[in-house]
Parts: sequence; structure tokens; C-alpha cells
Amino acid sequence: MKMCAVKSMVSGSHESAGKRLSGKTRKGSHSLRRCLCQAAWAIARLKKLYLASLYHRLAARRGGKRAVIAVAHALLVMAYHMLQRKVDYRELGPDFFDHLNQRHIRNVLVRRLERLGHNVILQPAT
Repeated sequence: MKMCAVKSMVSGSHESAGKRLSGKTRKGSHSLRRCLCQAAWAIARLKKLYLASLYHRLAARRGGKRAVIAVAHALLVMAYHMLQRKVDYRELGPDFFDHLNQRHIRNVLVRRLERLGHNVILQPAT
């Protein structure tokens, strides 16, 4: 895989004094970008996939189009690593992000319920 193909989906990282400036994607293969974005839109409509959950997490915060670019970039990086390492694709599952930092998610959800006026007492499941 050519490096110019990878550059087409990498967002810029222009930073000055800790302030992030333009995040515009760089030039590259237009046909590759179009194919990856179409695949990302299709993945966004599927359920029970890691990439679909990635899309929905990002779309909630950043918007659908930026989330599609991020998923397309993830697809490109995954394809690159699978070709480089000669391994098969391994699906991480839709709940991958829930298992990353369970304590943080638990605390966020408890605070949300308390803001809604509930008393929360957590007990471990038996």
C-alpha cells in the first residue's frame, strides 16, 4: 500500500501553544477516499460491530460526516495492519468501549442519575 493512499485519510494535526487549529484532511487518492467513505456509511447502518459503535460514539459528539471520515480512516489503518502482519480481521464487538474504563463509565452514569434526582447505591451483582 502506498503512503500517499494513507495520507488521504489522515486528519491534520496543526497545534500551536497547546491550541488545536485546522484538522483538515490532507490530499491523497480521491477514489480511495470515496470507496472508504461509502464503506463507512454502510458500516454505520449495521449493528453489533466495533466500527458501527465507533461511528455512533463519534457522531454524537462531532457529527455524522466527521464520524464517517474517522471510521474510514480506521478501516484503512486496519487493512494496512492486516496486510502488513498477514493476520485475519478480529471483531472487537460493539461493547468494546464499555469495557475500556468501566470505573469511569460507572461514575458518569451514577452522577447522571443523581442529577436527575435519584439516590444511587451500587451493589456488586451476585
